[in-house]
Amino acid sequence: MADTAAREMLRAQGRKAYDAFAPRRSGTRHPLVATAMVLPLAALLVVVFGGWEAVVTQASSVGVMLGR
Repeated sequence: MADTAAREMLRAQGRKAYDAFAPRRSGTRHPLVATAMVLPLAALLVVVFGGWEAVVTQASSVGVMLGR
């Protein structure tokens, strides 16, 4: 049992050292990062399904809804 406690203490120390250098997660990502993640998939779907008019219509609708 003493071995287990010692190993756990070493693991906890290792996690603390790692956590000091790990980036913090805020739960949100920058809009440009989100756009960069979505655009390749959107382009693939447009090419596969040939729905350029549908994409333009939806983008226009979203723009109107956002007031732009």
